[in-house]
Amino acid sequence: MKKRLLGNRTIFCLMLSVIAVPAITQADDLADCMTAMMKEANDSMTIGELRLQCERQLQDGTYASQDKESSVISERIKGDKEHVLQPFTLMAHKPNYILMGAYNSAGYNAKVYQEQFADDSITVDDTEAQFQVSVKVPLAANLFDMMDIYAAYTNHSFWQLYNDSSAPFRETNHEPEGWLQFNTAWEFFGFTNTANMFGIVHQSNGRGGVLSRSWNRLYANFLVERGNLAFSFKPWYRIPEDDIDDDNPDLTDYLGHYELRAAYKWNDHVFSVMSRNNLESGFEKGAVELSWSFPLWDYPYLKGYVQYFSGYGESLIDYDNYVNKIGFGFAITDWL
Repeated sequence: MKKRLLGNRTIFCLMLSVIAVPAITQADDLADCMTAMMKEANDSMTIGELRLQCERQLQDGTYASQDKESSVISERIKGDKEHVLQPFTLMAHKPNYILMGAYNSAGYNAKVYQEQFADDSITVDDTEAQFQVSVKVPLAANLFDMMDIYAAYTNHSFWQLYNDSSAPFRETNHEPEGWLQFNTAWEFFGFTNTANMFGIVHQSNGRGGVLSRSWNRLYANFLVERGNLAFSFKPWYRIPEDDIDDDNPDLTDYLGHYELRAAYKWNDHVFSVMSRNNLESGFEKGAVELSWSFPLWDYPYLKGYVQYFSGYGESLIDYDNYVNKIGFGFAITDWL
């Protein structure tokens, strides 16, 4: 593909694009959007691609002009929309991070490993490294002018890095999922319902015997924002399994049927809090997670990261064991 220079010909094409803009949007917004995108577009992007991307942003409400204040979820969706037209695109889904040291004062359960391998000498350290890799890919964009389709994969690993035996991976949770995403702009009491998602997710640890854990869910996720503050309400329904195939029939007693999350962005700091199964279990089998990502001087590629977890369900292998953990490390991406 020949590279197009953004010169006089570009200005002429922009004028034609403004004239041809659909009635659902304003010509000046389209021109502003295309002008702003030209500053960041690579040399291989055509004028038609610029115009199409701006029209989609205007149609689904994710475009915010320089004169408008954009909220945190809107900025995240806007960033996704800017990449969704590029082929072979992988985008961040959940936070991507590594905790170089994560200490659980309640202690991790070694009995399941001793039973699995018939070896009472197996021990599990209370301090380990943990990391999460989470990416998503667009499968369809602006389908029927109303929704996007995404697929994602999240890997959450618990690494006994400081164990004297062989630094094994104590647990790895695999979580593939797919969902329909509707980008909305419904306003109420000063808040905006920015996006709603409806999907299906499988989660398992890929183990056998007494270590095997897995479940399947249908879920919805409703995102609400106001300025730098964002909320997520994520209810789910566990898909039933045959008793003979269910490795963890009481899983929802500890993980419940919904999750609440709030995140706040202040400058380059992101604070988040998660509550799961607390009200449902009478505060007996729930979980709370707090996290904070913060800039490391002027270094643009990593942020410092602190995560605290207290409760049940930190990992599938320990879903029914209480964990009280504090971890320190680095984040590549966060919720916002």
